[in-house]
Amino acid sequence: MATRKKATAKTKTKRKKAAVKASTRRKTTTARKTRTVSKRTRKKAPLRGASPKKARPTAVKPTPVRPTPIPPAESAASEERIGVVTHCYSHLSVAAIQLERGTLRVGDGIHICGRTTDFRQRVESLEVDHVPTTEVGPKDDFGLKVVDHTREHDVVFKVRS
Repeated sequence: MATRKKATAKTKTKRKKAAVKASTRRKTTTARKTRTVSKRTRKKAPLRGASPKKARPTAVKPTPVRPTPIPPAESAASEERIGVVTHCYSHLSVAAIQLERGTLRVGDGIHICGRTTDFRQRVESLEVDHVPTTEVGPKDDFGLKVVDHTREHDVVFKVRS
């Protein structure tokens, strides 16, 4: 049978607290007696019964996909699609527009139509790269001061007079 060796390492001794000088000691005060406050048991609110289930339709209807708005038929003959709103700056009332075809000049009438947007206005100012211009051509990106709120992907029509 094998014998075990006894541990020869010393066990750690507890460290004594450092002595505190008499001048830095605080005076001991008598402890105040405190009352023990018994915790009151709270009454639990009564359980409410389950609410009656509302009648729900059994078949789930798919949400319809909304197409791009089309202007009314009577004005379709007098309007030509010329561009799309690419960005909106609502705090400046400016819309960034990409012209797809045709030209646009200061003084022309436009109709901006979208999912929640539908208004007409005269072109007051045009800017290309922060430089005011009087006319823009196809494939140009330009800024346009607008009178109402616009959103991206709104369609811009030129109104023929």
